[in-house]
Amino acid sequence: MIARKGDWVRIHNTVLEPDKRASHLPDDTKKCPLEMWVKGYLVDEEACIDDRVTVRTYIGREIEGTLIEFNPSYQHTFGDYIPELSYIGNQLRTILGGEDSE
Repeated sequence: MIARKGDWVRIHNTVLEPDKRASHLPDDTKKCPLEMWVKGYLVDEEACIDDRVTVRTYIGREIEGTLIEFNPSYQHTFGDYIPELSYIGNQLRTILGGEDSE
């Protein structure tokens, strides 16, 4: 697949190699490179996965990186369902406002 100028893509970049990381970091953190993933609109005329490209972010910042994904979606969540959190709001209202808990 080929991405064309203006397509929504995601890039990857290694910001710092492990040997360039700050010395005060925990050992397990220092062993890993500092990486970033950025979504933006392709600035180059066209590109394929693994090509070095430039993207323009939603706020207009231009960043270079390796193209890793076409049309990326947002896949964050607020985590797994936790039953105890289902009734906490009602309990808190009861404690603070005197309303009946359901």
